[in-house]
Amino acid sequence: MSWNPALDPDCPIGDAVDAIETVIVPRARDLGGFEVRRALPAPRRQMVGPFIFFDQMGPAEFLTGKGIDVRPHPHIGLATVTYLYKGKIHHRDSLGTDQWIEPGAVNWMVAGHGITHSERTDGEVRAHPHALFGIQTWVALPEAAEDSPALFEHAPKASLPLLDGEGKQVRLILGTAYGETAPVQVFSETFYADALLEAGARIPLPDDHEDRGVYVISGDVTVAGDRFEAGQMLVFRSGDKVSLTAGAQGARLMLLGGATLEGPRHIWWNFVASSKDRIDAAKEAWRAGDWAHGRFQLPPGDDADFIPLPDK
Repeated sequence: MSWNPALDPDCPIGDAVDAIETVIVPRARDLGGFEVRRALPAPRRQMVGPFIFFDQMGPAEFLTGKGIDVRPHPHIGLATVTYLYKGKIHHRDSLGTDQWIEPGAVNWMVAGHGITHSERTDGEVRAHPHALFGIQTWVALPEAAEDSPALFEHAPKASLPLLDGEGKQVRLILGTAYGETAPVQVFSETFYADALLEAGARIPLPDDHEDRGVYVISGDVTVAGDRFEAGQMLVFRSGDKVSLTAGAQGARLMLLGGATLEGPRHIWWNFVASSKDRIDAAKEAWRAGDWAHGRFQLPPGDDADFIPLPDK
């Protein structure tokens, strides 16, 4: 699910300039009946806080026998979280993790120096028609953690902080916000939350984070008098006090951000790093294919195939 369309972010005008720095409108790509919309990285915004990759997956409906099959592939220099609204995905990785990703739960995979994983809808899931809808994000690691050992943490839905009241529910997925802290370990100042708003409900963004963004999953919101619909990412200026109001149908939002990193990151295929040398070293290690003794191993139970290194 890696592709890099040319995006056309649209800068706001009028009163919205006081609140919003950038509006990103992702382009969609149909991957054989499965639509993906990428908001990050974008030409005018590589990251929001440490978030460097942000994909909306679906919503999609699969017939019996169909699904996704992302073969084993490598990562370095980042951490991933796939957050689902519908469906389930089978995650396996080179640490030996064998975990189903289900709606509302957090599966936090830290690549560090290197990890390999696969993502599939297999087994009993394919025996029936099924739906899939969610967000996949990559969080770039600070330089001090880029070469850290890989790790995987699972946090069930019930373990995540939930703020419920005044017409809104906010589930904290990563980091700290609104006086709460999510259970998995992060490596830099981060916040990531799933917010469900009733019609007319207002939600303030945390004002104690340097970088803040909102992705509209469904419904619409107004900010500074302007209306924004599903499929748009709004990036807000640092330090401004910002509130969003849900429209007549309510809204579902992903709130994200945190501290900016020490500098920009290089991205090539599934690798993220602060230097091109780190990228080149990872490319050579994957090309070598020394699964027994090299930098990368294949996931136990899913080691019959893998995605080859791209030509460019």
